Amino acid sequence: MEVIQRAVPTNDWITLIFVMSLFCLVFARAFFLSRFQNFMILPFNNKYIFLYNKKGRLTHGFHVALSLFMFLNLSLFGLFVFSILFDTEISPGGALLLVSAGLLLVYFFLKIGMQLLGGLILEFSKVTSALVFKKMTYLNYSALVMFLANLMLGYVVKDSKVIVLISICLIVLINCIGWISIVKIHQKLIASHLFYFILYLCTLEFAPFLIIANLLND
Repeated sequence: MEVIQRAVPTNDWITLIFVMSLFCLVFARAFFLSRFQNFMILPFNNKYIFLYNKKGRLTHGFHVALSLFMFLNLSLFGLFVFSILFDTEISPGGALLLVSAGLLLVYFFLKIGMQLLGGLILEFSKVTSALVFKKMTYLNYSALVMFLANLMLGYVVKDSKVIVLISICLIVLINCIGWISIVKIHQKLIASHLFYFILYLCTLEFAPFLIIANLLND
């Protein structure tokens, strides 16, 4: 039986990701302590969403720092997942990490841009902006799980499918909690515009994942 050798990004690049991630967390806590404390209990209490879902929310320093934290860890976690679950050889080095981060940035900018544009066209710009903020907030929170998983996979239990699967389950759970919260808050609006909500889910939420899954299968 031929042994498949997998090479993930070198420890130097993993360490750089960790250092940058820690800097984002320290910055967020040092300059926005109250926001940080409310953010840490997000899955158990919606106080953060209700307090900070205001004008300028997407460009606020705290949200930007946590979004950068998410991009860094999602890029690295994605490479670990692809390498471990698909038994795929990945060339070591920082170039692949940069490409991964770049693709994620393009994807999120396009997706958020389309959401905001769609909200503007349908005259739901305020609701759309609030929706984007809430989804990004829960995704940013799930990056804490990615950060811990990356730490384990990079230095402690390399190539562990158990860590990968548990992390994926926790990430999905956190974001499902976010979606349930969003639906509860906007249930009246969703009920009165059900067709547009279903269209939104199909085109901007489900379709990208189906396309990515199809590309991976090919």
